[in-house]
Amino acid sequence: MTMVHGIPIGAESAENWERVEEFQARPDDVVISTYPKAGTTWTSEIVDMIYCGGDPEKCKRDTIYNRVPYLEFRIPNMPTGVELLEGRPSPRLLKTHLPIQLMPESFWDKKSKVIYIARNAKDVAVSYYFFHNMVKALPDPGPWDIFLDSYMKGYVCYGSWHDHVKGWWEKRYDHNILYLFYEDLKENPKREIRKMLQFLEIKMTDDIVEKIVHHTSFEEMKNNDMVNYKTIANDVLDQTTTTFMRKGLAGDWKNYFTVAQNKTFDEDYKKQMSGTNLHFRTEI
Repeated sequence: MTMVHGIPIGAESAENWERVEEFQARPDDVVISTYPKAGTTWTSEIVDMIYCGGDPEKCKRDTIYNRVPYLEFRIPNMPTGVELLEGRPSPRLLKTHLPIQLMPESFWDKKSKVIYIARNAKDVAVSYYFFHNMVKALPDPGPWDIFLDSYMKGYVCYGSWHDHVKGWWEKRYDHNILYLFYEDLKENPKREIRKMLQFLEIKMTDDIVEKIVHHTSFEEMKNNDMVNYKTIANDVLDQTTTTFMRKGLAGDWKNYFTVAQNKTFDEDYKKQMSGTNLHFRTEI
């Protein structure tokens, strides 16, 4: 990892930082923004389905990472996120994990729309741990207790979860941002998809919304090779021991946190999140 304006970013992405910072947004760009492992792929598929009029066949035209490019992405021998986006006709869908202070200014200048998905810190910690074990470009997370400590201190790629979710929350009225919660999307996907449609100013019948809910359910996506990252080679993303689409649950953290870890985490969380009215559910 390399520090970019005080935030740890993957070394490859950091080398491409100038291109990211100078990225030229368009007014009709739609950005899916999250801290890692907070429902990025799920939301990307929902938004692409919305723009495809709810047609699942159109969504199978390419893999999700090509349909919704990852803005700051860069690994050798592959086009960067910026390169994929620059040649793309409008409206462009894209995703990012950047904290709000690192977002290219052009997104605010052009008043692009951003859908931010926030997921509770404990489930993110578990999912991010498993992700580190899969992604060869990320540092070895070591044992769970060591990773959890690093995560709490923000010594992981994209920095502090607390700062990330608070940063976007505090600026949600300053820009064109729809702030949603992963747990709400799990609980009632139809209601949350309706919020996205209203934000995107797109009208859709209930039948089509139901089709989107079905197509973007965890089971459907887990078996869909256009979204489950099975198209990525194992030497880049090793899915031999665990799958990219792992569980998709709210409350799975209970299977990993010890009583002592949970107590320490809660005490730290209270300090880190004091002074904000942002609240999360750790189960539904």
